Amino acid sequence: MAMRKKLHPLMAAGPSLLSALRLSLLRSISTSPTRFSSQLSESVPEPDSALESDTSPPPGVKILDSYKEEFEVGSRVISFQTRKIARIANGAVLISMDDTNVLSAVSCARSGEGGRDFLPLTVNYQEKQYAQGVIPTTYMRREGAPKERELLCGRLIDRPIRPLFPPGFYHEVQVTADVHSSDRNQDPDVMAANATSAALMLSDIPWNGPIGVIRVGRIDGKFVFNPTMDELNLSDLNLVYACTKDKTLMIDVQAREITDRDLQAGLRLAHPEAVKYIEPQIRLAERAGKKKKEYKLSLVSDKSFEKIKSLSEAPIQEVFTDPTYGKLERGEALDKIVQTVKAKLEEDGEEDGLKYVSKTIDTIRKQVIRRRIIEKGLRVDGRQLDEVRPLYCESGTYPSLHGSSLFSRDETQVLCTVTLGTPGDAQRLDSIVGPPTKRFMLHYRFPSFSIDEVAKQGGLNRREVGHGTLAEKALLAVLPPEDDFPYTVRINSEVLGSDGSTSMATVCAGSMALMDAGIPVREHVAGVSMGLVSEVDPATGEITDYRILTDILGLEDHSGDMDFKIAGTRKGITAIQLDIKPAGIPLDIVCESLEPARRGRKHILNRMEQEISTARAMNVGSAPRVATLKFSNDSIRKLHFHRKRIEQEAGARVSVSADGTVALVAKTQTAIDKVLEQIDFLVGRPVELGKVYKGVIASIKEYGAFVEFSGGKQGLLHKSELSHDPVSKVSDVVSVGQQLSLMCIGQDIRGNLTLSLKATLPTPKKDLLDSPVNVVPQPLKDKTTEDVISNSEPPVIIRSAEECNSHDVLNELELLTAKKMSSKVSKTSPRTSSSKDNKKPASKHSLEVADVLAQITKKDADDKAPKEHFSSGQMKIGDVVTAKVHEIRSHGLVLQLSDGERGMYKFQENGKKDFEVGDEVDVLLSTFSTKGIPIFSLVD
Repeated sequence: MAMRKKLHPLMAAGPSLLSALRLSLLRSISTSPTRFSSQLSESVPEPDSALESDTSPPPGVKILDSYKEEFEVGSRVISFQTRKIARIANGAVLISMDDTNVLSAVSCARSGEGGRDFLPLTVNYQEKQYAQGVIPTTYMRREGAPKERELLCGRLIDRPIRPLFPPGFYHEVQVTADVHSSDRNQDPDVMAANATSAALMLSDIPWNGPIGVIRVGRIDGKFVFNPTMDELNLSDLNLVYACTKDKTLMIDVQAREITDRDLQAGLRLAHPEAVKYIEPQIRLAERAGKKKKEYKLSLVSDKSFEKIKSLSEAPIQEVFTDPTYGKLERGEALDKIVQTVKAKLEEDGEEDGLKYVSKTIDTIRKQVIRRRIIEKGLRVDGRQLDEVRPLYCESGTYPSLHGSSLFSRDETQVLCTVTLGTPGDAQRLDSIVGPPTKRFMLHYRFPSFSIDEVAKQGGLNRREVGHGTLAEKALLAVLPPEDDFPYTVRINSEVLGSDGSTSMATVCAGSMALMDAGIPVREHVAGVSMGLVSEVDPATGEITDYRILTDILGLEDHSGDMDFKIAGTRKGITAIQLDIKPAGIPLDIVCESLEPARRGRKHILNRMEQEISTARAMNVGSAPRVATLKFSNDSIRKLHFHRKRIEQEAGARVSVSADGTVALVAKTQTAIDKVLEQIDFLVGRPVELGKVYKGVIASIKEYGAFVEFSGGKQGLLHKSELSHDPVSKVSDVVSVGQQLSLMCIGQDIRGNLTLSLKATLPTPKKDLLDSPVNVVPQPLKDKTTEDVISNSEPPVIIRSAEECNSHDVLNELELLTAKKMSSKVSKTSPRTSSSKDNKKPASKHSLEVADVLAQITKKDADDKAPKEHFSSGQMKIGDVVTAKVHEIRSHGLVLQLSDGERGMYKFQENGKKDFEVGDEVDVLLSTFSTKGIPIFSLVD
């Protein structure tokens, strides 16, 4: 700015002189850019800036001297740009990847409020609809309150940057991240986190960055860095990893039961890729960054700290080393200690100590708790380092609900309820990336009574949204696919008592509630929270000693270095959330925590499975019934036309989605079946052979009736398909307008449909295989007239094959004799023939009889040869044919003949029974059943 002020008097000399001076200054700076970069960072342009042109800009035209850094991560080209937009903000960076651009700007209050003992950091992330070329669908056509996704993205930015602010820095800091454009291929959340880091580096706010944040997926066993949204849909891992050059700051994971070993591999691969974001930020800060400002830090003096420590350390140690104290008892004892110390400081007039007494006593309490864990391996409640608190599990807490459960881990207690809804009840999402709807929701509520406090009940809370989403991601991995289970599922988590890890208790209670609701989840999901207590060398900042804690209390979370929430099944991890308090911890310690977490998770799963291990039957009384269908556009139009009528008559709800999926919802299965019948009749679906449809007789003809069914389709109900018994007149059986259940049995090449009524009627009671092969007529002499009349089946005489052949021979001979006698009578006189005249015809007649017998014998031999192509209507007893085994039953075979007709063969005692479907066998027609079904025997 000093150099710029010297140039101001020369502006009156005209633009040509000013341009010449600028060019001269640029040439001198280009020879040694490092020397002057800090002093002229606001005036030195990029090499490709318009200020390097030989001509000065026209009057009234402003040149924006922007700075840009480009680099590559995971085959994606990324750029940081500053000073082009948001030039007044303390620090602002525009990050770009493909066609997605995100601006992050930071601001800081110039003075802090007195008495504040925390960092008031606020992160506002916003996705406006213009970024994807869409006008909001709200009434005012404006974006409203922050959506859940925006709150979650804000937390994703907050968690890695918060630990890097210096202790005692309590000035209000605000981060604003806006998505300016989106190609819907990249999720902007990780980009916003990196842009925020770069903006903090450029600002004058004290911050010990930079950081790098990267997303990692895994497709077919291969890790992918910065995956697109399409790639994430195929991935079984969604890992967001944040770090400094050598330490881990944050981990956020959603996975499909990934093993500990594979997760460690992903973390170790993610670290060097995330570090690639750090060097460009350092280069950009060197060129365009501001000098860090000296902000006032709120720190207690060493003298006041030692005095407060001398007054409070002994009573604190007495309370927080006694495992008999509960959470409330410890809190009350600490309040008394604070009041005692305040009274003493007021007596001594320690104004400085009074301002920080609460914060100082909290620091001393942390030191006492941490020292006991490090030195003795003992925790506040007396547990061992890897010990899980006592558990209580209960499913079916409220039987009238769709599903419910109660889970307690010592004083932490959560009630989860499950509500089943229709596909239309799914939550609609307005995010610029991701799916448009969400069918599984978990809503977490943390009321103030759970910690015995008084607080105002408000709207969406960032903490509640974050904890609920973590539990939702953990359970999502075991839910059945939407095609198998079309319901929308909502879990409500009510925290009834809190002493640490209520989100992991929500996972456990939610898993049991899902099974109690009858949802076919694969297996239980449990969660546990891991903690860390460490000792750090003040000179180097390196950890010299540490202890890993399993199932941490709320106090251990507050006093420790990390809160590492891990949820999963016996097979692997489904969700992780790591938050830390110091400025990073080594990745090796994070990976070491996975094994004790797996053991703790297994212990909790064992207890949950003792209560409920498989999904119960769905609650018939309260759970709705849902069915889904797929329709074409034409059918959808018909459905919209008849929708109101269907809903009124069937007492169900019909909802249609944009992709043509129709969801039917009713309270009972009977109502669902009625809706399906109505839809089949009024709208219609693709006709399938063998399926039964409701139809109405449209017209009657001599040969049958035409039926209208399945949304206006017509089919022929032939006369032969009306009944199992012969029908002489069609109108005797059906009438116009009559509604029937008919089966579709055929379709010709022209698409004409054939229907059958008799196929839906009960079949004859007597099984064909049980029909007698040889029926011997019983004598009637011992029976009365009533006995004969009461016999439902008339006596049938069945001849053997030999008898039938002999009978045929006699018939042939009788016919031949009658023919010869008729011819003889017509050619002779009425007088009697002499014996001489009769000898010759008799001899000729004998020869003809012999010819007939020879012909019959030849025909019989031909008949006994197996026939492959014939008409079953011309078969007679004794015919030998080749048939295929169509079906195998317990008593015999169903045979299929070459013309498609069916016959039966009954297994014989000690006969062959090892057949397979499709075998060809030579069989002999032995008889017919009373219903005309051919009965065969095997040919040796």
